Amino acid sequence: MADNAKGDEVKQESPPILVETNEATIARMHRGATVVPDTPAILRIEGPGAVSCLQGLLTNDVDTPGPGSLVYGALLTPKGMIILDLWALRDAEGLTLVLPLDARTTALDLFRRTLPPRLATCTDRSEAWSAAWLLGGRTGEALATAGFGPAPTAGQAVIRTLDDTPLQVAGGTEPSWFRAVIVGPNEAVASAVRNLSAAGAIEGDGDDSHLARVLAGWPALGAEIGEKTLPQEVRFDEIGGVSYTKGCYTGQETVARVHFRGHPNRALRGLVWSGDGEWSGTAVRRGDKDVGQVTSVVVTNARRLGLAVIRREVEPDEAVAAGGLPAVVIALPFPPDPQSA
Repeated sequence: MADNAKGDEVKQESPPILVETNEATIARMHRGATVVPDTPAILRIEGPGAVSCLQGLLTNDVDTPGPGSLVYGALLTPKGMIILDLWALRDAEGLTLVLPLDARTTALDLFRRTLPPRLATCTDRSEAWSAAWLLGGRTGEALATAGFGPAPTAGQAVIRTLDDTPLQVAGGTEPSWFRAVIVGPNEAVASAVRNLSAAGAIEGDGDDSHLARVLAGWPALGAEIGEKTLPQEVRFDEIGGVSYTKGCYTGQETVARVHFRGHPNRALRGLVWSGDGEWSGTAVRRGDKDVGQVTSVVVTNARRLGLAVIRREVEPDEAVAAGGLPAVVIALPFPPDPQSA
């Protein structure tokens, strides 16, 4: 039973995100240590009803994991479409939300409309706070050498002090595209990045984050996630972004109906291109039919990899034309061995 409010729509308004890199960088994503400074939107939710209020808005469960946890989820429209996605770091006093900078105004407006002031307040820390994402298998070693102690476990958020300033350090959830994230005041995060670099981590940039995200098959706002995207269309079930046991939240009825009674008409898949050539648009075609849209692309000195939102009936291992070039659809995430995709 199909249950998708968009019917057969496969068009994507935004152009695909393109990252040009090399195979050595991809290997570092798996086996090295990279720290990427970032300036996302950072909001703070506090008050006696902070957890319960966010619980009624987010697709995932922020209550059950308790303080000291990291949770990924999304805020939805009443019809179940994704407004924005975010990471929630919960501590004893409240929650720190890390979300795309482009979604800052939308999130602030939404929280100001929906949070009862006596129960929860939202403070914008985006100007004064920043983040650093840690990528690669040597993240734990780099954190320890840089003076942060043992790396937090997957989904665990802890407070660590650097130069007398508390920082929030969280371990990426099991399928996430990063191994850890550091969140806190700008100067303290900058010091953390310097310490990690001195400990052997390579300082990266946004391209490294996008690369890690593509390899993990993780959706991004403005690329895989558009104005009419349902959570199940972009792997929220697989990446742990939605709870089916937590109770009601905005948009929950549609999400639950798709999960229990049907399936989405589209799915986020990987693409591996064969051969070189000139791009011709971003459509994914099977035979003479448009079946999807390329959303993110990684080009190395040896190959092209990408993400695409594709009609559900197009299975992994099928041959398609993507951007006018021959490609094969694969299941996500990409294999951990960078040579085996």
